[in-house]
Amino acid sequence: MQLGPYTLSSNLFLSPLAGYTNLPFRLTLRELGGLAWTTCDLVNARSLIERTPAALKLVASSPEDRPFAIQLFGNVPEEMREAARICQELGAQSVDINMGCPVKKVVRVGGGSAMMTELRKTAALVRGMVEAIDIPITAKMRLGWDDENLSAPELAAVLEEAGVAAIFVHGRTRAQGFSGRVNLSGIRAVAAAVRTIPVIGNGDVTTPQAAKRMIDETGCAGVSIGRGAFYDPWIFRRTDHYLRSGELLPEPDFGERVRVMRLHFERYCDFYGEAHGARLFRKVAPWYAKRFGPAKPFKQDIITINSRADFEAVLTRYIDWRSQFCDEHGELLPRYALDPLRASFMDAETDTRTPERTAIPVPRGPIEVW
Repeated sequence: MQLGPYTLSSNLFLSPLAGYTNLPFRLTLRELGGLAWTTCDLVNARSLIERTPAALKLVASSPEDRPFAIQLFGNVPEEMREAARICQELGAQSVDINMGCPVKKVVRVGGGSAMMTELRKTAALVRGMVEAIDIPITAKMRLGWDDENLSAPELAAVLEEAGVAAIFVHGRTRAQGFSGRVNLSGIRAVAAAVRTIPVIGNGDVTTPQAAKRMIDETGCAGVSIGRGAFYDPWIFRRTDHYLRSGELLPEPDFGERVRVMRLHFERYCDFYGEAHGARLFRKVAPWYAKRFGPAKPFKQDIITINSRADFEAVLTRYIDWRSQFCDEHGELLPRYALDPLRASFMDAETDTRTPERTAIPVPRGPIEVW
């Protein structure tokens, strides 16, 4: 597909996930294949202008991480223009404006979902950014503030006139947060509201089949995957193959999962430093373990690591413990293997089926307190 001046290798995109879609993760996903475009964690425009160390870490990239976009949030036109110029200087292929984040600290400063409530003001801000830089501007939005204010189709049309190169739309309202199901008809309405630019759908895509359904039922040009990619780093390769051929590739085996987890961990240590990287990886490794089969000891031990040596020791002990549930080839015995229809594993401790959780932890409680 085409996005601005770029011809992409697929129609699959990585959505930004605060705290997760850092450079180590993006590079790991790219090596697995199928992923055409990445976006870094959202960054405050003012922090980027001030070039705070935290902001610069969020937008860090490398030649292997191309094409990629930097996602900005803010609502001060002058700051957003200046931050967009900095994004271009840093080598980004695009600047994405966050108009969808529902979190209070973003919304209360007029960013995120709040931008969907003032269309003229938002269009003027976007127009100024488009005029300020040479790389494309895109926008990420939700369907609207709530079910009574589904402004996404109107906003998408306004932004197309203002010069954005693409629209990313999450099929929920701000009031929904991350609850309920994605509204495919809402995404379809956004796709129908624009004339020439691509609309990329987002929300609840955790399998290749879900991606195809979103494209088929909404008419969107591509799919952006966030939490589904963190749960299953191979989803882009498998989805790209499925969309092209109709064939589902097999799930990666245990050895491949361990190889990629180790690669991901090493990148964390290189990027953040060994001690800090190991501690940060404590929240990453358990997601790999969700597809290991019986993994209780691993999940308990991995959240204590402080070094490369700790990581390898935990992994070695776990592989030895796991062998009791495997055949002579190292494959899980049938009673402990993944049930593809129920997406569950046999729990070795209780000998009962336990459903997998496929969602990254998200804020809970009333959205007003997020």
